[in-house]
Amino acid sequence: MPHVADGARIVAAVTLGVVTAVLEAAFLLLSLPFLGNPNVSAGAVRLARLEARRLRLDPALLRLASVPLDVRPAGGRTDDDPTDGGRALRYLAARLPAGVLGGLILVLLVYGAYIGVDLALAWSSGQPYDGMHRSLSLALSTAVVGVVLLFLDLSGLAGVYALERRLARRLLAPDPTEALHRRIAELAESRAGIVAAVDSERRRIERDLHDGLQQRLVALSMLIGRSRRGRPELLDQAHQEAQRALAELREVAWRVYPSGLDSLGLGEALSGVAERSSVPVRVTCDLPERPAMAVETAAYFVVCEAVTNAAKHSGAGLITVDVRRCGTMVVVTVRDDGSGGANASGGGLSGLARRVAALDGRFQVDSPAGGPTTIVAELPCG
Repeated sequence: MPHVADGARIVAAVTLGVVTAVLEAAFLLLSLPFLGNPNVSAGAVRLARLEARRLRLDPALLRLASVPLDVRPAGGRTDDDPTDGGRALRYLAARLPAGVLGGLILVLLVYGAYIGVDLALAWSSGQPYDGMHRSLSLALSTAVVGVVLLFLDLSGLAGVYALERRLARRLLAPDPTEALHRRIAELAESRAGIVAAVDSERRRIERDLHDGLQQRLVALSMLIGRSRRGRPELLDQAHQEAQRALAELREVAWRVYPSGLDSLGLGEALSGVAERSSVPVRVTCDLPERPAMAVETAAYFVVCEAVTNAAKHSGAGLITVDVRRCGTMVVVTVRDDGSGGANASGGGLSGLARRVAALDGRFQVDSPAGGPTTIVAELPCG
């Protein structure tokens, strides 16, 4: 069944490619007098991205991935490179013959199916077809020829699909030197982001210790001192204060790194986040196997920060967390039914974006005014 589904997907992609080839031919003809116009370049880039989506190519592999089709990488560019337009126009022109070839093969496939059905109907009713009367030898030879032609048609469609994918990679992907420069820039940016995220985390821990735990320990010391000066009834209060201090210390330690993540796994650690949340949290963790520790840790902190933000600021009544494996990615989705308006450049969410980018992942925040807020992190694990 998976092979049948793949075959149907290829036929659908080539069929759609024939339609888009006609539209792109019209676009190229109409834009000839206006070559060099930014609007023409922008339109060509959009069409090339749609072709990449049709061919199920990862936009990160292509030169036109400066603004991906689905998820914008944290810290990625927000404008198109001027050379993208010329590259996209050359690609659209080069793929027209492949679109025409795919159309011809589809016409042959449809015509062959029509002939086969017409022949089967004529022979099943005892009528001759094109002067040929039904016989066993003729039926067998016709079936063999039909199967061979069907195989050649389907192979042709698969070949056109492979040709189009190779053409897209060849004309849209960066040259090795350009890709190396881009990768160096991405690594430098992610390294700076990691340093900033670590410094921000340290400041947060210091605030937690100074404003919470340290104050409780000072109060505890004062209570013990007063009890030693003849106020033994304060010992019970000191004991309660010590319990609160221990609880806060565990909370700070858990936020630094959840020890249960190592022993219990991501699902149980996220259940702990749901239990400690003041807002109901529904967790679904569907992973066939445990991912790498770095991926688990990043997924945990994405959920933890997103749940904390939703509980504090959104007024949500329910938070849903979904963690699942999609191909080579672990996709973490946190959604709340609150008021929306989350600021993706805020301290907490920007720190998460840097953490995800450090793993070559992708991070997206969708939070329109009035809600809902959806946070999606894609973490590579393959």
